[in-house]
Amino acid sequence: MNLLDTTSTVAISLYALLSTAYKSMQAVYSQPVSDSSASERPAGFDQLPSVDVIVPCFNEDPGTLSECLASIADQEYAGEMRVYVIDDGSGNRDALRPVHETFARDPRFNIILLPHNVGKRKAQIAAIRRSAGDMVLNVDSDTILASDVITKLVPKMQDPAVGAAMGQLTASNRNESWLTRLIDMEYWLACNEERAAQARFGAVMCCCGPCAMYRRSALVMLLDQYESQFFRGKPSDFGEDRHLTILMLKAGFRTEYVPSAIAATVVPNRLKPYLRQQLRWARSTFRDTLLGLRLLPGLNRFLTLDVVGQNLGPLLLALSVLTALAQLALTGTPPWWTVLMIVAMTMIRCSIVAFRARQLRFLGFSLHTFINIFLLLPLKAYALCTLSNSDWLSRGSAGPSSKKEGEQAPIQRQKTESRSTEVSGRATPLRRINLARDSSRLVTSECICRDE
Repeated sequence: MNLLDTTSTVAISLYALLSTAYKSMQAVYSQPVSDSSASERPAGFDQLPSVDVIVPCFNEDPGTLSECLASIADQEYAGEMRVYVIDDGSGNRDALRPVHETFARDPRFNIILLPHNVGKRKAQIAAIRRSAGDMVLNVDSDTILASDVITKLVPKMQDPAVGAAMGQLTASNRNESWLTRLIDMEYWLACNEERAAQARFGAVMCCCGPCAMYRRSALVMLLDQYESQFFRGKPSDFGEDRHLTILMLKAGFRTEYVPSAIAATVVPNRLKPYLRQQLRWARSTFRDTLLGLRLLPGLNRFLTLDVVGQNLGPLLLALSVLTALAQLALTGTPPWWTVLMIVAMTMIRCSIVAFRARQLRFLGFSLHTFINIFLLLPLKAYALCTLSNSDWLSRGSAGPSSKKEGEQAPIQRQKTESRSTEVSGRATPLRRINLARDSSRLVTSECICRDE
């Protein structure tokens, strides 16, 4: 046995041992437990807490934004709810104007027009600082919420020790392509295995941006740190959800996961945008892992294994694949042990997930192994070598603004009227709806923008 063969065999064997231990414990801890936070009215509140929903948007498709806002307007929450839609200097503001005008008629909605693009994080902060609800729900502008999302998340926040809680994510465009189907399964695994296991110890490591609720008192305390994140002396303005979650944990708050609070978000339907997204997320994960390591001594040992499994596991897999390919190229000997181990582990995991989810489609998630080995592993290596790069990749970087972020003018609210764009029925709040995209149908009258 030559050196390459030995290295590949040892690396894949260590990866198999680590992955088996990690995934086995994850499967055990992710099992549902009785939820004591399901009471009608959260303890510690004389009445239901008020909730501010924050929706930053930048160059969003008008139909997609309308679906998002309609799902928020249809929330069945009995407490007070206010919505802040922050247009972050969109270049298609004329196309978005009819959507702004439509929802500005609802007295619960505040439309904030930022004069310049300042980035998602600063757009969120601009709304948070002018709102005053007990809870803050961050929602991405391409996300559709089930009608009971707020109702399901608020009880989890009844414990003052809980600083944040996230809902379960699905892909609203799951049936568009083979890639969106894989991403939807990837989301299920991330939520119902990874986050569910972490939530057993009150330490979800990333409350995902499309649907995450925060306690205002905790959020305000961390807002300055959240706003001024730097990496190697440069501003870091992506990965805001992971960074804010780590700050919550660092401050001593618990972070939770609520699987019954379902939100459907648009995912990339082509490989190139998907890889750009994954590159951005990989850089964010590497940056905040360094901050998260300081938390591990005070957390459960499983969370240490979780961090090790997510970071050391890919390195071992990459080493085994590289040495196996080198062995094949130099000696012509197929690396059968490495291939068999990867195939066996993939099939076993997909079979277990298919059984847990009661869905045979998860057997098809085995295709993700090829994407992981030949695309995501090299991409993560590139991300590790370019951590200082803060480009969003999927959009232009936020440019400097000549005005402070607080200098914005909300659209004047009018008397409540029925929305011109409705979600077709509360019974299917996550179903995609076909909205008119013809510009000739859009309202062309000028909107008067001024402070109330």
